[in-house]
Amino acid sequence: MAATEIVLPKLGESVIEATIIRWLKSEGERINEDEPLIEIATDKVDSEVPAPFSGILIKKIFGDGAVVSVGQSFAILETELEATVTTPIPTTPSAAAEPGANKKSLVTPDIIPVVPPGNDDHQRGTRFYSPLVRSIAKQENIPMKVLDSIPGTGKNDRLTKSDLLSYLSSPAPAKPKQAVLPRELPIHGEDQVIEMTRMRQLIAQHMVRSVQTSPHVTSFAEVDMSRVVHWRDQNKDAYLKKHNQKLTYTPVFIHAIAKAVSDFPMVNVSVDGNRITLHHGINIGMAVALPDFNLIVPVVKDASFKDFHAIVKEVNDLADRARRSKLVPDEVAGGTISLTNLGSFGTLMGTPIINQPQTAIVAVGLIKKRAVVVETPGGDMIAIRPVMILSVTYDHRVIDGALGGQFLGRIQHYLENFEQP
Repeated sequence: MAATEIVLPKLGESVIEATIIRWLKSEGERINEDEPLIEIATDKVDSEVPAPFSGILIKKIFGDGAVVSVGQSFAILETELEATVTTPIPTTPSAAAEPGANKKSLVTPDIIPVVPPGNDDHQRGTRFYSPLVRSIAKQENIPMKVLDSIPGTGKNDRLTKSDLLSYLSSPAPAKPKQAVLPRELPIHGEDQVIEMTRMRQLIAQHMVRSVQTSPHVTSFAEVDMSRVVHWRDQNKDAYLKKHNQKLTYTPVFIHAIAKAVSDFPMVNVSVDGNRITLHHGINIGMAVALPDFNLIVPVVKDASFKDFHAIVKEVNDLADRARRSKLVPDEVAGGTISLTNLGSFGTLMGTPIINQPQTAIVAVGLIKKRAVVVETPGGDMIAIRPVMILSVTYDHRVIDGALGGQFLGRIQHYLENFEQP
């Protein structure tokens, strides 16, 4: 038998660390190859990390809530696997290595695990809690024993933010008897300080870095969405029955963007110093709002090579799993251009921030009926049309107004001249 360290695997492009949400195995428990060992959260996605081989978990190097770098050891398994690299297991105050013990590892000697702070009462529990719920519980001094007793309305009885806030606002007799610790409740008219979740902190850093990196320019166009709206209204029920897929506008937008990028490939680039990388694959990230008001951007890979029906299926699948925290890291990596649907929240138009290292992001606003001038062979006339404000925000270091405007106009053309799939 050998003591073998398990390292945090690569989690996708630009992801360098993750937060351990919870352990799925206890020390002394056996785990099989490819069986989930921990749940983790990054700025991009929550996911599970499976065991690379079978064995017995003999040491958790990090506890719940700890931040682990990619390539860093987070667990030790006792296994019959023969590792090729040997390095001493790091000594910790709670578990020192026996002198002369022959410990084996799958990591190189320069990767030294960091000993995390000890678990507190907010880092243990009998069920899964999102980082947001844990943060609120810690702020309100709710012990994990009490948290475990609060009924959850989420999937598999998961405790949601709404459940916890309802608990906090309910009368004292309705709370479990254990809830006797003092806590500060917001009083009407008072300010309340709320700690950012780790995901929100990383999103904030990413947005600030993008603005500091790229000179943002936004161009706008009005799009007559008559053909798209008419086709969807006439076919959404039949499409659901035939393909078992909900028909939304997002696949239409992605299909049009992919064709426009094919016509103007220089918007599908990234910048590294004085070098421009022209990407062959058109990988369109679509912003998805999460229930906790954070944002995640799953990516439709090689969109220009997929027909409309394949895009519909992939968009629905990615959006559904994004909201249920079921995406894997690779599904939020590799984007070359992004789409954000501002209209889904009633917003008329907007100027979104570029998702680095990309150089362009497309925004679509609310589709709203308006009186517009329509040119006909018999002369101009006033008509009611469903109109949408379309915008493209681009990095002015590499995309000038001419290219940005032509790209915007080409997306407008494909939407206004929508061809039924």
